[in-house]
Amino acid sequence: MPQERETVGLIAGAGRPPLLAAEGIRRAGKRLVVVGLRGLASPRLKALADEFTWAGITRMGAWIRSLRKWNAREAVMIGAVRKAEIYSPLRLLRYIPDMRTAVIWYLKVRKDKRDNAVLLAVSDELRREGIELASCVKYCEEHLAGEGVMTRTPVPGAAEGDVEFGWRIARASADLDIGQCIAVKERDIIAVEAMEGTDRMIRRAGRICRTGGWTLVKVARPNQDMRFDVPTIGPETLRNLKHARCACLVVEAGRTLIVDKPATLALADKFRIAVVGKRA
Repeated sequence: MPQERETVGLIAGAGRPPLLAAEGIRRAGKRLVVVGLRGLASPRLKALADEFTWAGITRMGAWIRSLRKWNAREAVMIGAVRKAEIYSPLRLLRYIPDMRTAVIWYLKVRKDKRDNAVLLAVSDELRREGIELASCVKYCEEHLAGEGVMTRTPVPGAAEGDVEFGWRIARASADLDIGQCIAVKERDIIAVEAMEGTDRMIRRAGRICRTGGWTLVKVARPNQDMRFDVPTIGPETLRNLKHARCACLVVEAGRTLIVDKPATLALADKFRIAVVGKRA
């Protein structure tokens, strides 16, 4: 009798990263079961999954029921979730929570609703049901940022000082849980990422620094939990940087996911944007 394949669950948010993880899980010979977050996850995941269902972002009970039904003892949670939408005027109608989610939101993280606190509470709830969250990049580690200049395009001479200066400021900002991304030029801070996310912050920096030639620095949290919310860049990031006249992108090596890494770095070269990986 053939041995039954190990089942891995995928809780999928928006963007390309869930597809990279799904492809990696299948390459590893695992049985792939997917909970797609409604309104976020790509329908293309259906073709890759052995089992698939849609579930609301605030319907954690449905996630767990599906993963337990499919006998998933390991799960990967990956993909963007636009937290800003939770503060929209229609949030109470759009994101009605089930009981599990309500307990987490109103009791367990009542006094601290920062991303990491919420995600840790979600992980604990999954573990209580026998489902362990694995590193979200476990099945796509080949797309992690390397160390040093990753493009053929070198760091412009005018930006070399901004790389080191910006790295120190970005690390301090992340340490204070203010933001993980900053824009800098000539050792002056142009913009700091807040709840709006990296892409909107890039557009804001471009409007402020119309002369261009600035540097974007994106880092991980001080004690980045690789199970969720890993810093991510991709082709759309590069297009936004090009439009905003950015000259250099600095990311944290080993802790930043580069979506479709070869294609993204090739696009950076096309746009003449240097991409650098630095170790914390």
